[in-house]
Amino acid sequence: MIFTAAGFSAVSQVSQEAVEAAFTKSYQHEKSGDFKASADDLKKVYDEASYEMNLRLGWLNYNAGLFDESIIFYNKAQKLKPYSEEARFGLILPLAALGRWKEVEDLYNKILEISPNNTVALYRLGLVYYGRKDYNKAQPLFKKVVDLYPFGYDGLLMLGWTSYFLGNYPQAKVLFNKVLLYSTGDASAKEGLGLIK
Repeated sequence: MIFTAAGFSAVSQVSQEAVEAAFTKSYQHEKSGDFKASADDLKKVYDEASYEMNLRLGWLNYNAGLFDESIIFYNKAQKLKPYSEEARFGLILPLAALGRWKEVEDLYNKILEISPNNTVALYRLGLVYYGRKDYNKAQPLFKKVVDLYPFGYDGLLMLGWTSYFLGNYPQAKVLFNKVLLYSTGDASAKEGLGLIK
């Protein structure tokens, strides 16, 4: 039996074996690049109360270019698991594809509210601000990434460039040199160092 918000509702459940088989077929179709067939496999056994199905249908619709449908399924998954970071990260994909940047920013901030040291959210929100040339907002996010991962390539490089654009050339130079320790001959770090000299 499945319980609904309106009360008790007797609905015949699909067997665990049928659900597993649908997921297996779905993964096979996804592997071959047929996202519509992959989604259709799951829709045959769809359960609105299944976080996993909604999350996967959000992903498959996103990959099929059906961004509005993707948003619907990711929102359902998020409502089923309100603390889920993966549902929010998933929802960001179609929103970004549609250019709905304010909602993307809000989702990253919500993730950071729940998990303040989530380096993926810190880094990606930093990229949003960096892309807007809002270096003052990007800088503390990239700095926190580097504080948590002091020898991480992405954080070092972006904090280096952000420092450069904020006019903090000594810090940028140190950071670009650290990037070169991680990635010998890195073109972006060398370009930054060339601009400072």
